[in-house]
Amino acid sequence: MIEQVGAERRLDFADFGIGFDNYYTTHSEENRRLTVRMYRALMAGGHITRRTVRQAYDEKAGIFLPDRYVKGTCPRCAAPDQYGDSCENCSATYTPLDLKDAVSVVTGTRPVERESEHIFFKLGDFEPMLRKWTRSGALQQAVANKLDEWFAVGLRDWDVSRDAPYFGFEIPDAPGKYFYVWLDAPVGYMASFENLCARRGLDFDAYWAPDSRAELHHFIGKDILYFHSLFWPATLEGAGFRKPTSVHAHGFLTINGEKMSKSRGTFVTARHYLDLLPAEHLRYFLAAKLGSGLDDIDMNLAEFATRINAELVGKLVNIASRCASFIHRGHDDRLASALPDPELYREFVATGQSIAAAYESREFATAVREIMALADRANLYIDRHKPWLAAKDPARAGEVQAVCTQGLNLFRVLMTYLKPVMPATAERAEAFLGAPVSHWRDIDKPLVGTAIRQYEPLATRIDATQVGKLVETPMTGKQETTVAAQPIEISAEEFARLDLRIARIEAASLVEGADRLLELGVDIGGERRTIFAGIRGHYEPAQLVGRHVIVVANLKPRKLRFGVSQGMVLAAGDDSALFLVGPDSGAVAGMKVS
Repeated sequence: MIEQVGAERRLDFADFGIGFDNYYTTHSEENRRLTVRMYRALMAGGHITRRTVRQAYDEKAGIFLPDRYVKGTCPRCAAPDQYGDSCENCSATYTPLDLKDAVSVVTGTRPVERESEHIFFKLGDFEPMLRKWTRSGALQQAVANKLDEWFAVGLRDWDVSRDAPYFGFEIPDAPGKYFYVWLDAPVGYMASFENLCARRGLDFDAYWAPDSRAELHHFIGKDILYFHSLFWPATLEGAGFRKPTSVHAHGFLTINGEKMSKSRGTFVTARHYLDLLPAEHLRYFLAAKLGSGLDDIDMNLAEFATRINAELVGKLVNIASRCASFIHRGHDDRLASALPDPELYREFVATGQSIAAAYESREFATAVREIMALADRANLYIDRHKPWLAAKDPARAGEVQAVCTQGLNLFRVLMTYLKPVMPATAERAEAFLGAPVSHWRDIDKPLVGTAIRQYEPLATRIDATQVGKLVETPMTGKQETTVAAQPIEISAEEFARLDLRIARIEAASLVEGADRLLELGVDIGGERRTIFAGIRGHYEPAQLVGRHVIVVANLKPRKLRFGVSQGMVLAAGDDSALFLVGPDSGAVAGMKVS
């Protein structure tokens, strides 16, 4: 089973663009040897003791129950359905017998208490060191504050043995006893690295010595703070190894505001996602919401579809598609020999310092916001110079080439900054521009006078139906049939009363105080109208200017507190996404739709 799951995980990670120097297992000879080495060092230092304890025993199965084989109500916060070693809700640690309403997951019966001799690690021996280390900057401030609660109640001896049947490694001097998983599992970090060292000829001890200058970072979920922030550094200290440079804890991923649950249809596996949607869409969405703190991330599917369509497609790759088309059509795929606005380009490059700092401090959402703010500026530049209008005048061909060269260079900077988040998309953008980027310094100089390749879509709009397939409605015993409401029929004469016109959006802006509205200034053929459209969140104002849409021109003007709306823009969609309805290329403002 381990081999099968390992192979599946390797494939999932690879398809998400995640690589490892060494993807290994904790059930290895390296891990057994290092765990025994650590245990003997702790014993030699006087940090190991033995005593008889009363623990959970399943009389029906005839076995002592490991912590995770007992479930019940947390004794601290009263959260139901918690395991017997720690609470996923409040992070409290305890013994299985501390649980309220405890039951064995093997037989469903209530466990009884029985005596057994166990081996304990004296965590309190390391309290002075731990108090100093937890406030050294190795942990997030919120985590350090949380650990103060455990210091306040006192650090208890930690039971590091379990009775057979158990998995893992048998304790050398205690037949029938096995190392508790949270002793040997973190040692797996060391074991995997030792395996890598053996293959690459590296000095393992030099990296793990107390005075090592190498950086060691752990990324964990907030539910296992106690093990990584107290037990792990204490056992490393007691065994003569270096401690982590930093332990970075994150919150959980929820779906539509709910904890992942198979029964509720909110459990999404990596492979199920990959079967439906591009990997880099999820990479982008998570990066756009991820900070350095402990906050949970909610994958609201409507927000997911909107962000991808509005930001990646409508705002980012739209720059490349618009500019490339003019370079391809009239300039033999060749960029201009100079940028018309080199100062703007230098400003984009200079912003890389703050974006790099955000990445380094794990404030990925901040980095994405800065990048998208630059994308807004790039779109604004293109909208201001309107190459689609200049292209109609052969005398302005040089201007069109220059403006689009500027736009493509700004796009190249943006894709470079997003390469840590979307490496595959960035590489395709580099191939299209004919200029690979191996380091951020490569964008210090713009691309001028060079040829570009034919543009192929780097991202396409995602369909709300596909996104909705990520979660499936849980099956229940009773199936209900819902009959969709039938549309009201109208006559041809009634339809003919609608004056549908093609309009060109001349201006677009946010409406202060309105969450969903954009104010559009449209030309419907020599007549300028103001229309308030509920498309904010689906489209950015800058990407709408110059676009042709279909409007209901004879709709009675509606007075809003923001102004008077003189028509309606047609759009299609559902709760998760919205798409403007527009004509094919070649249509002009004022044409009547029939």
